[in-house]
Amino acid sequence: MGKWYQSGTSTVSIGLPSVAHQEVHRKVREGFPMGSRVTYRRFSPLKGDVASWALGIGLGLTVAMQLTTMRKSDIDTLYAAVGSLSRLAALLGTYFALVGIFMIARIPWVEKSIGHDRLVVWHRKLGPWSLYLIGAHVFFITISYAGFSQISLVSQFWQILNDFGWMWFALAGFFLMIFAGITSYKKARATMSYETWWILHVFTYGAMAASFMHQIVNGQMFIGHPLNRGYWIALYVAMAFCVIWWRIVKPAVLSIKHRLVIDKVVKEGPGVYSIIFKGRRLRELGAEGGQFFNWRFNTKGHRLLAHPYSLSAAPTDEYMRISVKNLGDHSRATEYLRVGTKVWFEGPYGAFTAGRTKSKRAVLIGGGVGITPIRALLDEFKDSASVDVIFRAPREEDLILREELDYIASKSHGTVRVHYMAGPRKNFPMDAPFLGALIPDIADAEIYICGPLALIETVVQAAKELGVSATRVHHEEFVYHAV
Repeated sequence: MGKWYQSGTSTVSIGLPSVAHQEVHRKVREGFPMGSRVTYRRFSPLKGDVASWALGIGLGLTVAMQLTTMRKSDIDTLYAAVGSLSRLAALLGTYFALVGIFMIARIPWVEKSIGHDRLVVWHRKLGPWSLYLIGAHVFFITISYAGFSQISLVSQFWQILNDFGWMWFALAGFFLMIFAGITSYKKARATMSYETWWILHVFTYGAMAASFMHQIVNGQMFIGHPLNRGYWIALYVAMAFCVIWWRIVKPAVLSIKHRLVIDKVVKEGPGVYSIIFKGRRLRELGAEGGQFFNWRFNTKGHRLLAHPYSLSAAPTDEYMRISVKNLGDHSRATEYLRVGTKVWFEGPYGAFTAGRTKSKRAVLIGGGVGITPIRALLDEFKDSASVDVIFRAPREEDLILREELDYIASKSHGTVRVHYMAGPRKNFPMDAPFLGALIPDIADAEIYICGPLALIETVVQAAKELGVSATRVHHEEFVYHAV
């Protein structure tokens, strides 16, 4: 984005607003021409390793709290053992819930080291286990107390709610977790809009807040154990700080500082629009092609929810661009956004960046609107590697940004080659024989894929069959991003 090129005899703008020819030439002289940007940062997994070690140590400390505070009487009868098991389940379930929120707290050094998509996958896999363990705690602690008291489970459950502090809040938190868990299952998500899913998923935060006090005042491992209590409180405080700072305060500060507004809305193809933002000192954000932001527009219907859209060109100091396909709800309304609308944003996020490559050979594969982050990634790669771009789309008219890709290839002196594949899947199977014939040296390349899940799975399997190491296959999926 922010680049200019010559198409035939007319000057065409990519991202920047239309201006007189003299202004075009002035911007070219100031450094906007294609091929001027090589700024990506090398990827380092070290910080991700540190985060993994921290979570592992935290898990060990959590289990140790239970083991070091147990007495012989906690396991000398069946009902006592069941009660001890229920407390361990509560600790583990709560710890997993806290870790799940840390994963989607948008902590920059974690996001850049591990990748947003991978964190979302881990968050989703961890969530059900947290719910199962906390559910087991509720069930087993009721059985344990009922066994000692020799009363019915219903009577015992009612007694627990009324005799122990903060238990009604804990019950409310448990039901909020169940509600958030049910709406997170794939089939349930498919029946609701992104907006509805987002609002319902916020209940997870409410569940964690509601259940906190009953743990501290009733937990056997906390009563009379100030170090344990201090550790547990510190976990909650750290979680709250990360969410409030990285998801609320920091984005607000950056949005005010960089003063981003909509500068232009451009139709790129059927149902696809590019939105060009103008701001100040945008390079200070450290954004790279391939990353995404969460965007919130200050207009009716867009203020409440932030939606994730990838950059469709590498940013300049004044401009950023996204390209959005009409997929319903929020995305349908983007074409009606007005010039001058103030933009609030979170980011940049994601590890789908050129810095992850260790090779001078790259293959970039985009499916449909998945070409947008690939287009941005190409800005980072084109002067430092030999690149093949594969653009897969169902129809010719869906080959958006084609003029830009052709221009980049024409100015690359043969280092960038673009392959357009529009039509039925049977014509372009994207399997190992097909890709191996199209790009004979693909086994030596870093492969980047963005698009529908079916395309990603097909290419990942093909890369494996072609002998490409899994560490050199990078992909980003178009799925709901966790709150």
